[in-house]
Amino acid sequence: MTTSVAITGTGLYTPPNAISNEELVAAFNSFVRRHNEAHSAEIAAGSMPALTESSVEFIVKASGIKSRYVIDKAGVLDPDTMTPRIPERPNDEISVLAEIGVAAAKQAMAQAGRGPADIDGVICAASNMQRAYPAMAIEIQFALGIEGYGFDMNVACSSATFGIQAAADMIRAGHARAILVVNPEICSGHLNFRDRDSHFIFGDVATAVLLEASDKATSPHAFEIVDTRLKTQFSNNIRNNFGFLNRCAPEGVGKTDKLFVQEGRKVFKEVVPMVSDMILAHAAERGIEPGALKRLWLHQANINMNDFIARRVLGRDPHPGESPVILDEYANTSSAGSIIAFHKYQDDLKAGDLGLICSFGAGYSAGTVIVRKMA
Repeated sequence: MTTSVAITGTGLYTPPNAISNEELVAAFNSFVRRHNEAHSAEIAAGSMPALTESSVEFIVKASGIKSRYVIDKAGVLDPDTMTPRIPERPNDEISVLAEIGVAAAKQAMAQAGRGPADIDGVICAASNMQRAYPAMAIEIQFALGIEGYGFDMNVACSSATFGIQAAADMIRAGHARAILVVNPEICSGHLNFRDRDSHFIFGDVATAVLLEASDKATSPHAFEIVDTRLKTQFSNNIRNNFGFLNRCAPEGVGKTDKLFVQEGRKVFKEVVPMVSDMILAHAAERGIEPGALKRLWLHQANINMNDFIARRVLGRDPHPGESPVILDEYANTSSAGSIIAFHKYQDDLKAGDLGLICSFGAGYSAGTVIVRKMA
C-alpha cells in the first residue's frame, strides 16, 4: 500500500530589519547622482551613458513590492557599498544560513508537535548555499539534534517544491518517518543593488515545512499531499554565474553577471504560460476542476505574474484571499515565497479543502504541490 504523506508543520523566520521602497530609492538615487557626477566628462562626451534614478512608483508598478526584510540594512543603504555586510563566522560558530534555517525549522517542528527524535532527515533547499561543504542541511541537522541524514539541493526559486517532492518520495519509500525541508534565503547577498531594473526585487527570510506519513499526523495544521509535479526547461533569461571556479578566472572578477541578472520581459512572456499550463494539466490529471482549488499559494516574484497565472488557472479574477500576496511586504524571497504564503494563509481552510503550492524561477524550473486540508 502506498504511504500517504502530509505537511504537518510550517515555520517562518523574518529578519528584524525592514527596508521600505522610500529608503531603498533614496540610497540608490544618491549612488546614481554620485556616479554621474564622478563620470560627468565621459557622459558629456557620449562614451558612457548616464545612470537613471529609480522611484517608488516605478518599483510598485513593476513588481508590487513595497518593502523587504534583510539580514543587514546598513550596508544595503550605504551608497558607497550598496551590499549587505555579513561577516564570516569562525568554523566553531553556526553559519548565518543555518542559523535562520534552524529558527524556521523549530517553528515547523513545534507546529507539528514533533521533536528531534521523531525526524530522520533534513533537506536544505535554497537558491544559494553559504558554502560547498559541509552541507548546510547537515549543520542544521546537527544544531537541531536530529539523527539520520541531511543534504542540500538547489533548484533556484523552485527549491522548496522540489524538496517537498523529494522528501515525500523518501517517506513513501520507507527511508524516513519524517523529514524537514528548510529554505534559508539571503537573497540580498546575490542582488546587484546598483542595477535600477532589479535593485528592489529580493529580500531575506527562512521557511521550513515538516513532512510525515499522514496516518501519523496529529497536528491540526496538517495538509495531505495529494500529488506533486516538477518541470525544468533550460533558459539563460535568469542567471547567476557566481561559483567556486570564479577565483580561477581573474578576468571575471567584478563582472555583474556574478550577481543576479535577468531578462525580465522574456521571463514574464515565457514563464507565465508555462506555469499556468502546468497547473491546469496537473489538476486535470487528478480530476480536479481549477475552481475546486480553494487557495493558490504561488511563488512571490512579481504581482503581475501572479495575477496573470491566477486568472489563467481560475478563468476569472481571483477573489480576495484565493491567491494571497506577501511580496508587497517580503519582496521576492526565492524558494521561500510560496511557503511564506502557505504558512500565513491556511488557517481558514476547512477539512477537505484543496489548495496548490506552486513555485517557478530560474532554470526555468517549476513545481506544483496539490494539498488537501486534513480533519
